[in-house]
Amino acid sequence: MLHVNWSEDAIGKYVDDGDRAARQLPNRGPIVINKDGTVDTGFQDAFKEYGFYVFENVILDLELLDLRSEMDSIFEQAPDGSDSSVDLQLTPQLGSDLDKPSFRFTKPLSDPNGGTNNNDSRYEVKMSEPEPPSDAPERVITHLLSHLQLMDSTLRVYGHPQLLSIAEQINGPNFTPFTESIIVKPAKYGASVAWHQDGTTRWDSPDWDPGTHGFNFMVQLYGSTAANGVWVIPGSHKTGKINIREIKAANGGSDRFPEAVPIVCNAGDVAITNRQVLHGSFANTSPAAR
Repeated sequence: MLHVNWSEDAIGKYVDDGDRAARQLPNRGPIVINKDGTVDTGFQDAFKEYGFYVFENVILDLELLDLRSEMDSIFEQAPDGSDSSVDLQLTPQLGSDLDKPSFRFTKPLSDPNGGTNNNDSRYEVKMSEPEPPSDAPERVITHLLSHLQLMDSTLRVYGHPQLLSIAEQINGPNFTPFTESIIVKPAKYGASVAWHQDGTTRWDSPDWDPGTHGFNFMVQLYGSTAANGVWVIPGSHKTGKINIREIKAANGGSDRFPEAVPIVCNAGDVAITNRQVLHGSFANTSPAAR
């Protein structure tokens, strides 16, 4: 069983069963290059069916070392989560000259968005919030924003020719990347992300289809497990706007939705997820950061 520190045995079984189910889905494999140098389109059937796909071993070890090294440097310059204008070394906060703060914080193991009006109320239900350990910090980082302006290593990843080819296959030749962020799940203290669909508009559009809201790339710097990673309900991107409250109520009020599976990845893998798929992540009580 995967190591989780949740209080109920049933939660550990849920994680273990989810991990097994995820590995049985036929939606993972390496990026296949055709003889003419183009990326093979064979992944698309599985992506369209399940709403996510895992490309294995995309980012080389040297690239991962570069990314991790720069990320460590960023965290060393991070603020402490207070209203202070300086970081832990009493120098101006990293990204303080940008239009919006680069770091987001919340309480350890909390759900800062579930059941609120944040992001056009797309986080309809509250996730369970385990009690933080006594040594937990007051606040933990949840997001690093505007990282393309802070980290050259991520800028290079965004120019990865094979990933750009995949984007072109899905979106067509004229597409525009529109946002970027790094989700941070500290070991033992990482906050949850409430169940949601990313799209907040066009659900009632007459030309709506399963790809209306686009997709995300998720580059894995440290890997993703059932204990610390994103969970999705396969195929939910094809059903339109979902009433998440009804799903939770039908599940006896539990946030452990029975049809969901985790996106399980190794370091260097790249997952793609349809932005309409129902997804979320639990508080990370495990010893592995993501």
